[in-house]
Order: sequence, then C-alpha cells, then structure tokens
Amino acid sequence: MQPLPHEFCDPQLLELALTHASTGNAADNERLEFLGDAALDLVVAEELYRRHPDLAEGDLTELKASVVSRRTLAAAAQKLELEPRARVGRGLDRRALSRSVLANLYEAVLGAVYLDAGLGAAASFVMTTLADPLQRVHERREEAVPKQVFQEYCQRRTGEPPRYEVVESRGKAHARAFLVRAIAGGESYPTAWGRTRKEAEHWAAQEALLTLAEQNSA
Repeated sequence: MQPLPHEFCDPQLLELALTHASTGNAADNERLEFLGDAALDLVVAEELYRRHPDLAEGDLTELKASVVSRRTLAAAAQKLELEPRARVGRGLDRRALSRSVLANLYEAVLGAVYLDAGLGAAASFVMTTLADPLQRVHERREEAVPKQVFQEYCQRRTGEPPRYEVVESRGKAHARAFLVRAIAGGESYPTAWGRTRKEAEHWAAQEALLTLAEQNSA
C-alpha cells in the first residue's frame, strides 16, 4: 500500500479520518470532513486566483467546482488507496465504496493533515494529490462551461433554455448539498449533487451532455 504524501505526527488523526460514521463509533470522521472541506475550498480557490488573474468570480467558481467535485475527490481517494484503509460498518462494502463516501474520506484525511501540521501542509497535500485535475482546468479554462454548452444546444433544438429543478436538499447551512436535474424539451436528465445550487446545476448540465453524447453514439 502506497504511503500518503504526509507523515503524521499524530497517527490517531489519520485513524480517525478513516473511520466512517457507519461503524457506529462514538468518534468518526465527519468533523474532520467538515474541516477538510473548508481547507480544500480555500487552497483551490487561492490557487485558481493566483493562476488566473484575468478570470471573473463566476469563471473561477466554475473551475473550482470541477476540481472539488465528488468525482474528482473520489478518484483522488482511490489513487491514495483510502478504500482498503477505511474503517466502515457492515452496511458498506469496503471493496466498492460509493463516490460520495470516497470523496468524504479524502476531505477527512485533508482535515487531519491540517490539524496535524497546519495550512501549509494541507496545501501541499492538495497540490500533490489533485495535481492532475488542477492542471486540466488550467488547460481548458478557455473552453465553454457545461451550462453554456447545454443551453446553446437546447436553444437550437427547442428555442428555449433548459431549466433546473432542485429535487432534494440536505444538511445544515454550513454544509448544505443540493440534488438538481436539468429539464429541457419535456425531457428530464440524470440528477447531480452540488455543495451549492449553482454547483449542482453545473454538474446536472454535465450529466445532460453526457446523456446526449451516449444517445448520439448509440
């Protein structure tokens, strides 16, 4: 099993970060996940701010949404081999953890790194483990974002823009999540989660574009 890109002074922090709430333990990784989520947003936002001085707030938000998405974080967790390290309850299969659980593990470990060695160590962890997705957004920053592409498609096809419907929302104000689906031309597309409604709409548009691509290739 490959070593993590951080050597913990307090190994118990890592153990806690890898303990999922499904274990039923008195202490689990949810608080560390909350902390890691905040650290991740700050580190990625600062990196994008420094690398792209020409971009407006909305464009920076779109790029950040891609880097901190559930899909991206889950992929990073898999590369770090957090799955076999995780402590989960009987209701979860360690060999096939969901994207959401994997992403949460990544954030919890990041939160543990922050507590163990500070923001500098957390930033180093992020820049190392998310180097590829950060580079990808740097390279494609001039490309149209999914909502723009999907809206242009819908207007060509139906003459009307798509609308986005909130299917579900969870969490408290500091950790809100939204489940959104795109609707266009009388058709509903697959749902997507986001930490804000705007982020959820971004990924709902992406899901719609993926669905259309599959339909066109069939």
